[in-house]
Parts: sequence; structure tokens; C-alpha cells
Amino acid sequence: MIRTILYRPVTGELVTGSEELLAAWQQEPDAMLWADFAGNAPEMEQQTLAENFGLHPLAIQDAQRDRHPPKVEAFSDNVFILLKGLGAATAGFEFETIQIAIFVGDRFLATRHSGPSPSIDRLWEALQQEGSLFADGPDALALRLARISVDRYLNRLLSLEPRLEDLEHEIVVNPRDEILAELIGYKTNLRKFRRVLLYHVQIFLQMLEKPPPQLRAERIHEIRDVYEHQERANSLATLYYEVASDLVEGYISVASHRLNNIIRVLTIITAIFVPLSFLAGIYGMNFENMPELKSRAGYFVLLGVMTAIATTLLILFRSRRWL
Repeated sequence: MIRTILYRPVTGELVTGSEELLAAWQQEPDAMLWADFAGNAPEMEQQTLAENFGLHPLAIQDAQRDRHPPKVEAFSDNVFILLKGLGAATAGFEFETIQIAIFVGDRFLATRHSGPSPSIDRLWEALQQEGSLFADGPDALALRLARISVDRYLNRLLSLEPRLEDLEHEIVVNPRDEILAELIGYKTNLRKFRRVLLYHVQIFLQMLEKPPPQLRAERIHEIRDVYEHQERANSLATLYYEVASDLVEGYISVASHRLNNIIRVLTIITAIFVPLSFLAGIYGMNFENMPELKSRAGYFVLLGVMTAIATTLLILFRSRRWL
């Protein structure tokens, strides 16, 4: 699918269509175009991007790969920015990333995404409602798209904080194996967040230090804004990863403490019953010549001795705060 938006600066007209607007854009030197590609045959996509926008074949190949690290690369007449955006929203914290390729030229913005992109859809809808956004140029649209994308990361991360607080309380009140499994899942996802966001931080820091020619000098503030949000998202992902790690260790400590308490009680019970079992074993032997065997009070004396031993041990353990 190819969808396009043609903007005519002279009249402020905004036309939405498909690939037929590519020819109209080429015939109008003042017009600007946003072409969005998704779900097309690779060969057709390569041909369209190369013939209409003069993009480098290797950059197009990188854009079409499902797994490629984010990058920024400047060419003579365009700049190629490859980001990882969040896929469709999910109920939990689980997420999938999609490749978002952005090509910025003086008169065009070409985007290509490997799956449904809520960030691109949101910018597309905003542009249709407010066509004047295109008046700032394709570079401004590209940076706005990057800002929308990082905001989705931030919102997803901030939604995790209340859940981590709840889990911290549950670990103390009612530790369960489900909590440990949930925390390990969060650590796995946060590790992915950190890896992706670290790439993004490096990309926008590179653009901040050496802006590509296609991003005009007045865009430096937008670049810095996106960079700061990427850095904040990366810091939050790192913070929550450490919090999740601490909670995992806390859960293990609580579980170990509970196990130690159980073992201590069992040990005390064993310590009490060992001498009692010893006495019971001795007087349970079948010998006729046992001194207490003929005594009428022997049974009660033995019970008294066993009771005294058990009571003494309980008092001893209590005084040492083992109970």
C-alpha cells in the first residue's frame, strides 16, 4: 500500500491520495509530498523509491530489513533515519517493535514501516486535520514523527510504575510465584527497551552534534527536544529495570526468609523429640530385667521426665528467641 499527501504551499491546499500523486508532485516544483509505504512487494517498493525520490539502493535495502539497528545516514540530497517504533498497543507491558524508515529531502518525506505503525497513523491524521503542519517542511514532519514515537515509549514506561509499586507491596504481604514470573517478564521487556532507546539516543545525539544538511538549522531545537525525550525514556527504562531487579532479589529474600523460619520450626520440633524418642526407645526394649519395669510409678515417672525435658527445651529456645 502506498498512501500520499500532496501539499501546495502557494494555495495551502492538501490533497490525499495514493501513488498517482507522485507524478503530480514531480510536475509541481513548489509542491511537497509525504509518501508512506507499507505491505508492498520489495521489488516494486525499491523501484518506486529509487525512481521517484532518487534514494540510494543500499539505504532502501536497509529500510526493508525486518531486523536492522537504528541508524542515521546523510546523502547528498536526502537523509535516511531508521528507527524502531512500538507496534500496536497491547493490554499488558508486552510489546513488539517495527522498523520505521524515514527519508527526508528538500521537498519530500518518504516513510516505510514493516508493520502497522500507530505513530505514523497519528501524524497522518493530525496532518489531515491541520494541513498547515506541512508548511514547516518535511524535516519538521520527520522530527514530529520521531517525537510521537518516543512519547509512546515514555507512556508505556510510565504506565509500569504503579504496577511495580503494587508488586512491591504484594511481595511483603502475599508473595507468590506468579509475582516472580511477572517481574522476570518485565525485566526481559525492559532490557529490550534499553537496547532500542540507547540506539535512538546515540542517533539523535549524532544529529544534534552534526545536523544533516536536509535538517535545517532552525530545527536544532526540535532535534534537541527529541534527544532529551529519548534520553529520558532510556533513563526510565534503566531505572525500572533496576527496580524490577531489586524486586526479584527482594522476592527471593522474602522466600528464603520464610523457608528459614519453616526450617527453624522443624529443627526445634526435631530437637525436642530426639531425647523423648531416645527415652521411648530405651523403655520400649523387651528386656525382663529393667529396673523400672516392676515399679508401679515407673510409667508416670518416665512421662514426667519427658515432659520436663520438653518444657526445659521450649523455655531455652524461647529465651534465645528461636521461637
